[in-house]
Formats: sequence, C-alpha cells, structure tokens
Amino acid sequence: MKNCFLFSAFLLLILLPSIARAVSISGFVSDEETGETLIGATVRVKDEKLGAYTNKNGFYSISGLENSTYEFIVSCVGYETKIEKLSFKKNQDIRKDFKLKISSVETEEISVEAAKDLENREFMVSKVNIPVQQIKKLKIGGESDLFRALQYLPGVLTSSQISSGLFVRGGSPDQNLVLLDGTSVYNPSHVFGFISTFNSEAIKDVELIKGGFPAEFGGRLSAVLNLTQKDGNKSKVEGLGSIGFISSRLSLEGPLGNGSWFIGGRRTYLEIIKELLPKNPENPYPSFNFYDINAKISQNITGDDKISLSGFLSADNFDIGSYGMNMDLEVGNRLGAAKWTHVFSSSLFSTLNLSASQYLNTFKGDNSGYEFLIDNSITDYTAKGSLDWFASEKLSSKFGFESTNFSFKYLQNFTGNTDSTKTGTSGGTINLEILDWNHSLFAQTNYRMTELFSLQAGIRTNYWILSEKLSWDPRLAIRYQFQDNITLKAAWGVFHQSLRLAAQPDFSFFDTWLPTDTSIGISSSTHYILSLETIPAEGYDLNFDLYYKRFLNINEINMNALQIDIVKDLFYVGNANAYGAEVFLQKKTGRFSGWIGYGLGFIFSKFKDINFGKEFRPKYDRLHDLKVVLQYSISSNWDIGTTFTFQSGQSYTGATSRFQSKMPEDAYGKGKIVPSQRYGLRLPPSHQLNVNASYMFNTFGLESKLILDIYNVYNRRDIWFRYYNVQEAETKIEDVRLLPIIPSISYEIKF
Repeated sequence: MKNCFLFSAFLLLILLPSIARAVSISGFVSDEETGETLIGATVRVKDEKLGAYTNKNGFYSISGLENSTYEFIVSCVGYETKIEKLSFKKNQDIRKDFKLKISSVETEEISVEAAKDLENREFMVSKVNIPVQQIKKLKIGGESDLFRALQYLPGVLTSSQISSGLFVRGGSPDQNLVLLDGTSVYNPSHVFGFISTFNSEAIKDVELIKGGFPAEFGGRLSAVLNLTQKDGNKSKVEGLGSIGFISSRLSLEGPLGNGSWFIGGRRTYLEIIKELLPKNPENPYPSFNFYDINAKISQNITGDDKISLSGFLSADNFDIGSYGMNMDLEVGNRLGAAKWTHVFSSSLFSTLNLSASQYLNTFKGDNSGYEFLIDNSITDYTAKGSLDWFASEKLSSKFGFESTNFSFKYLQNFTGNTDSTKTGTSGGTINLEILDWNHSLFAQTNYRMTELFSLQAGIRTNYWILSEKLSWDPRLAIRYQFQDNITLKAAWGVFHQSLRLAAQPDFSFFDTWLPTDTSIGISSSTHYILSLETIPAEGYDLNFDLYYKRFLNINEINMNALQIDIVKDLFYVGNANAYGAEVFLQKKTGRFSGWIGYGLGFIFSKFKDINFGKEFRPKYDRLHDLKVVLQYSISSNWDIGTTFTFQSGQSYTGATSRFQSKMPEDAYGKGKIVPSQRYGLRLPPSHQLNVNASYMFNTFGLESKLILDIYNVYNRRDIWFRYYNVQEAETKIEDVRLLPIIPSISYEIKF
C-alpha cells in the first residue's frame, strides 16, 4: 500500500516547482436566509482566470492572489449574484464567508462567464448535476422521486417502468456506489422498486458520475451517486407537509445551538385504503406500506470546525394471505453517521466520517401450519477520512483512507418449524455468518499545466481479508479547453468490486449480498471515456460522450444451485463489454428549463455456463434511449411540466418447442417449453408521456401548492415481461403489462 503514497509523493516533487508563495482567500458560501451551505457555488475573481467551486461542505479556496484589490463574483444556480471588493496586504491570507440571497425571479443568468473562465479543481468526466428544485418539480404518479429523475438521463436504464434500479452504461444496480452523506446505502428502493427510499425534501445536492470516477471513490464497477442531506434552517423553525396519492410527507427544520437540525418523514397508507375496500375472502388484497425518515444535526464548534450527525431509516412491509397460505415480507435500511470537518488553513481542509449501514430483509410464511423463513442482512461499519490540499491556483491534491468491517448473515429454514434453527447447514436449514474487512488508501492530484490543458491523476489500492486479494486502481483524466465554450475531456480508470448481489432483474425486494471468497476472482472493470462539453448558447449545456467499459468476473445468479458451500456455487461468472454514445442538452435555470438526452448503447455478456458459452445481450440492454424533461413557469402561480421516454424493447428469451410430461395416472400432464437463445428476442419499443401542473396559492397566509399529475397520458401499457402459457393444449404467448393511465393530485403546505 505504501506504493500509493510513493506515487503521489513522486508526482508532487515534479509539480512543486510550480507552487509559488502568494496570498489566498478561503471560506464558506451559504444561503443568507437559512444558513445552509451551498454546494457547487462559484467564487471568481473578476477579470482574472482565478476561481473555485465550493465542495460538498460549501468550502472554497483560491490561491495565487497578489497584494492588490480584487472584485469577487459569487454565484450559484437559483441565487442572486453577489459582487464584493476585497484588498490584500503582503503575505496576508483572508478568510471570507459569503451569503447569497435566493433569486426572487428565475433568471436566465447563471454566470456563464464564470463557467468559461473557471477551472474546476476536481473536474470529472460524465458527471451530471440536477438542481434539486428541478427534481422536486418532476412528479411521477404524484411523487417527486430522486431515482425517477435520474432515470430520465441518457445512459441510465431500468429493468421496467416500475423499477427504480439504475443500470448505468451497462452496469447493474449493485455496481453503483450510492452514498448518503458519505455512507453506503445498499438497497435504495422500496418494495417492488416503484419509489426510491430517498425523500427529495431531505436532499440538497445530487451528483451522478456515470463513469471514470476519481480515486476517492471505490468498491464499485460502474457509477457513483453521491447525495448530500440538508443541514436545516439556522435562522428559524419551518416545515413542509404534503398529502399525495401514494404517500404523505412532513419535514421540519430549525436552529439549534450554533447550528441547525432537520427531520423529514414519508409514509404510505395503502393498508388503510385496503380496509375501505369490499372484502374478498377468496382473493384478498395484499397489505403493503413503507416509511422512510431522514434526520440530521449540524453544529459549528468553531469557525474552523463543524460536526454533523445524520441518520436514515426505511422499512417496508408486504403481507398477503389466502387459501391457508400467509406470507410476510419485511425490508429495511438503517444508517447512522458522524462527520467532522476541519479547516487547517486556507489551503488545507480535512473530513473524517464514521458510519454504520445495514440492509436487511425477511421473508416468512405459513402454509397450513408448515412454516418457512428466509432472513438475510449486510452490515458495515466504516471509518474514512480525507485531506484536501489546495497548494496553488494550479495544483491541488486529495489523500484519504477507508476501512470497512462487513458482516453478512443468511438464515434459511424450510423444516416447517421456524423456532428451531441451528448454526451451519443441515437438512432444510442454512444459518451462516460471514465476516470480511476491506482496507483502502487513495491519492489524487489535479494539475493545470497551462491555461488550456489540465490533468487529474490518482490511484487507489484495496485489500480484502476474506478473499486475500489486493488490487491497484489507477485513474487518469485530462481536460483541454479548445475555446471559451468548448472543452474536451477524457478519462481512463480501473475499478474493482468484492461485493456480489444475488437478485432477479425484475424484483429488487429480496436482494442477498455476499462477499467474494477465495473460490472466485474479484470483479473488475476498465473505463474509457471521451467527452465534448459545449455551451451553444447562454444558459445551455450541450455534451457529447463516447464510452467503453470492459467487465471481468461479473456474476449472474444460478437458479439451479442445489447446495451452496462456496460463493462460486451460487453464481455463474463471466465477462461483458458495454459501449455507446450519448448526447445531452440541459438548461438548469430560467422560466423554461429541463433537458433532452439520447443514448445509443450496446451490451454483450459472455458466460461459460449460459447460452452455450455464446455472447448474449442482457435483459436490461436497450439499443435506443430517448429522454425528454421540460418544465415551464407560466407565472408566479403556475408551473407545468412533461416527461417523455422512448426506448428499444427489452430482450427476452423465446422458446423453440414444447414437450408434455405426465405421470401414468395423469391424463393430460404438464407442458414444458424448451428455451431458445438467451435473451435472443426483443419486446416492442417502450414509450410513455407524463404531464403535471402545479398551482401556488396561500392557505390562511401559508405558502401552498396544488399539484396535478397524469402518469401515462395516452394509456400505453408497456409489456413488463412475456411468458409462454402451457396450461392448455395449444401454447399461448402471454404478456404481463404495466400500469395504465393514473391521474393523481397532491397538496403541499409550507409553514
């Protein structure tokens, strides 16, 4: 592991001659009304090619200033631009915090000049930021949902319209690193996947990196979704309540000591609606509900020290009973984290995060007195820290570590009596606990070699105790500014993952996580990305991406496994290639906002024991992917929006023939099909239109909003999956279709 730091030290020795002593300015940028720190705000020196973006903690640092007077331009999407003049004395660094006012009128001006001149110290390729305010306006089935918004980006696919799992550029959902305040979340979907577990009212920043992510992120093969929770209002107590078609929400926030607090919750009430429906003893309605709670406390201990405690809890319950059979499914996430940030100086910033995260699910039933139980969980305890060094206006570096203790538990009892469970594996019972450790170190450096050319180099090393595997993950990205509004970016990187997920693509409600042991190789991927980013007009971003991903030692679940002694017994192991092109036009501000994206993608998988060892295109593969999201503010009272998708049909496995099997006393028997090439056929194209409108008004002097949403406007019920019905003498092809048109209405009130 020491080679990781030797590499960084060597790189810094080469670059140190470029570091000159100069004065600097640093501090935090926050919302003037609430005190909430702002992520991605720009602080720029007027008439100079100097500036910085605020990081995830709202902190910025600008070096390379001389003993002079400068005008600083501070801006952020949705806020009024602030200009302030400051004078610097010899060798005097300045600590300056800026507060911005929310823009009273949505303006087209978002400091495009800053976007032209400002060099982001930690530039990333294939990164997408969607303003949270846009996400809140994007309603699907009456709900504002984070994952639903991300699914409208090119290169981001789902297994169906009712799934919130994200398949990013050929990677599966378990290959995405999902972070909430720096802590891993293992199953970010509620039961059946129609809604994600993240309440948009609790989130203040959404960052999706679709590939080529830097060395500070590791442990996953495909993409990174980095979410930051709100700190809360530091000035006054306020709240927001909402009653919708699917669920109701309530959030509260306010000042506490030298900081703030926030708590937000959401709950469905489908089990209450069920009680109002006519009873049907023969075919009873299932009972289903979920809730999720976000909470956070932040305190500024000193001007240089800030601590925060954050928590997240979600739980789902689904049960149904008929004909002597009762089944109950419970799924949940639990997360707690403590973070300490410290400003050593204008050029040195540190973060320490201690966290615990758990995903668990339980499936139990009773069939006329015969009980069965499946219970599994993954728990991790993680400590990680990083150190940001803003050495000069040309050079910045980041170093860090991460250490995680994993506990995997799996209990299966098919003995008929769930009270008698033994440790180990015996007739009808499996009771296992697997422990593992992962230790990681990383270092990355950003260097602007000229005004036009800059690079980012990094390396990450990982060691897993259980598999006794050591990996090295080098990363490299370059940025070349052709002219003010045209930038070329490229990235290459190696990524490794030890965790494996046993799950079906269509059903995310019973995921089983397992580590890699010595029986199987660590999964790996290599990314190659080329991106052209342009600003064709003021307020618009137009990006073109080409990508190629090579996956090795990835897995698909073996449904025919009869006995599992090692991890390899549960999985088929193979390789895959994914490549494609994307076009993305985005407008973040103004009365008219939204985006249009198109993706052309190819995915080819090859497993020795699947499809006779021949290549196939997985179920979630879609050749064409068109997404449109448009929002328009008609007036101060009325907003309208629409979303549209058009995608190639999913792959499915056909049948070549059918045979009949029967016992001597069975007159007819049972039909069996002989499958054809795996996923060799395609369903018809999928497309859907949704519209919504919101009206703002006052209820007893309180800000209120009435929202009308129409899901699936022209009532096209796409095919969820296709199967062969062999119950009759003649085989029939049957389609299970998705949801019809669903109008819904919701009401929000801010107090």
